[in-house]
Amino acid sequence: MKIRPATPADAAALVAIYAPYVTDTAITFEIEVPSTDDFAQRIHTISQQFPYLVAEGTDGALLGYAYASSYKNRAAYDWTVELSVYVDQTVRHHGIGKALYDELERQLVAMGIVNFLACIALPNEPSIAFHLKRGYEQVAHFKEVGYKFNRWHDIVWLQKQVLTNKNR
Repeated sequence: MKIRPATPADAAALVAIYAPYVTDTAITFEIEVPSTDDFAQRIHTISQQFPYLVAEGTDGALLGYAYASSYKNRAAYDWTVELSVYVDQTVRHHGIGKALYDELERQLVAMGIVNFLACIALPNEPSIAFHLKRGYEQVAHFKEVGYKFNRWHDIVWLQKQVLTNKNR
């Protein structure tokens, strides 16, 4: 497996990975699958500021992707990002998400980012366990903030500080 930067040319493959999360789960609160053009624009826009990575199998097929995005668009938040990862559901539990996050976090630390955030819609115990194992801690729980599949869903925020006030 190879981790590399995503390009807009990867959009169709990434939409194929993302689509089941939109149509079959509340992991994302998007209701409709974005078009390939919309996804290509997302990749282009995010890549201007933060890493957007793909995991490529030995056969060249894309297995998953991860990226960082701005937490808020104010200068005081420039040291904090939200991370997202999606893995093709047919190859989950093979270390792809871990490899993507390892590289994403490495690149973000090199950029000087000090706070990593993950917003997780509930229920999603696998994602919570994944993040806790990586050193994230739950810092917030918002009740019934997303409505999908005819029901309300809670979200939790997890945070990992890679530098604390003591060593900045």
